[in-house]
Amino acid sequence: MSDSPHEAVLPFDDERCREVALAGGKGASLATMTAHGLPVPPGFVITSAAFAAAVDGDALLGHLRAQDLDAARAVVAAAEPPRALVEEHLGRLPEGCSVAVRSSACAEDGEDASYAGQQETYLFVTTVEEVLTRVVDCWLSFFSERAVFYREHKGDLDDIAMAVVVQQMVDATKAGVMFTVDPVNRRRDRLVVEAAPGIGEHVVSGEVTPDYYTLDRKGTVKRSRIVDEQVLSADELADLAAMGLRLAELNGVPQDIEWAYDERGLHMLQSRPITTSVASGTLAAATGGHQCAHPGGHAAGAGL
Repeated sequence: MSDSPHEAVLPFDDERCREVALAGGKGASLATMTAHGLPVPPGFVITSAAFAAAVDGDALLGHLRAQDLDAARAVVAAAEPPRALVEEHLGRLPEGCSVAVRSSACAEDGEDASYAGQQETYLFVTTVEEVLTRVVDCWLSFFSERAVFYREHKGDLDDIAMAVVVQQMVDATKAGVMFTVDPVNRRRDRLVVEAAPGIGEHVVSGEVTPDYYTLDRKGTVKRSRIVDEQVLSADELADLAAMGLRLAELNGVPQDIEWAYDERGLHMLQSRPITTSVASGTLAAATGGHQCAHPGGHAAGAGL
């Protein structure tokens, strides 16, 4: 990977944005979905190349190896995102829209380990200054005690590659999560959906108890638990199932998906492999806080 300034900020529709080494797990997933014509809100990625250019990597690694997290975080806190490029790409989004600023670690979202919930997401960000501040906050979250401890045990502490997604917010009327298999009952002929009114952050953070649906592969409800008034119609559930199976086929493995509906329709906000630990039945630990199937962290995306 080069350190070209042209790789510092990439829109989702740039082919290079599909590279996990540049865009991280979330960014590459969103770019791949965009390339395949899926309904993804527009956005861009402040890439790992931008982070590498902004920090003193040798000093940062030295502090991490010495287990001096305060000094490591001071190095990151002093870093400055590429202001002109961020402002340029924000100007390409719909006028007046707010954005979500989301961490996208380059080691995250693989089949063997999910880094979900280890970094931060900031919603309803409106100004350039706030975006730049939140980018640094996302960088800093990669070096929290929890995130560093997790990487020590699941990844490589020397891997400091970090990207940040900036994406148009969805003014969601309903949102939630979906698994393209039933990871608790270990049924590959079933999909699991959790849904609640409003933004999906309420679901994945556990702030609300969501509706719960088990579907067959045609999108027919086989089992449900409705909290109050049913959130999703039969047609919406069928559309979700079809989209989920398309993503599973596209990626070649079962998927953990974040989605949202607004007045325009369905939006896909994230898709990542269900980890091997989910397949083994340890759902809560592997999904970073989803409470799916046992009344759902990774912080939800734009609109979540």
